[in-house]
Amino acid sequence: MTDHPLAFEHAALLRHLATVQRRCDELLQRQAADMAHMRAENMKLRAAIIARDTALAWAEEDRAALAAATPGLAPRVVLARKVSELSARLQDLMRERLRPPMSQLPGRAVAPQAAGAELSTLEASIVAADLVICQTGCLSHGAFWRVQDHCKRTGKTCVMVEQPATFRVVRIHRDAVAVDQE
Repeated sequence: MTDHPLAFEHAALLRHLATVQRRCDELLQRQAADMAHMRAENMKLRAAIIARDTALAWAEEDRAALAAATPGLAPRVVLARKVSELSARLQDLMRERLRPPMSQLPGRAVAPQAAGAELSTLEASIVAADLVICQTGCLSHGAFWRVQDHCKRTGKTCVMVEQPATFRVVRIHRDAVAVDQE
């Protein structure tokens, strides 16, 4: 056989073809691996969606069962929110009503911040108390009526004492009072 230029070119083309075929095989294998990975990821995502939809369906069934078991639940929730809002508004109005005008503060000029702090302390003490005991000589005329009015509105027992020296501190527990009333 002679070395013919076509034989050399044919051999070169066969080598190049083999290289291209290997590269195509590698690309096909990578594509197949990528597709398998994407299929697996797709399967996981579908499973997650099914789990989410199932949980939502169960939650909806539970909510429907709860709504059926407690008729009027939605209006009750709305009413409970409204009661909370009205209660907060009532507290604001009570604070406003308990605050004395600057002209009624006893004998000294008090900055508005100081007066507000004293009144909030008085109000907080009255609200937290189970029983209000006042020494009538120590209260200003306006505070006396505000404390009495607060006791009437909240149903708390209010005792006015003229001689504090003869009075001792008495602790009243609500449980003991409830048992005594029955």
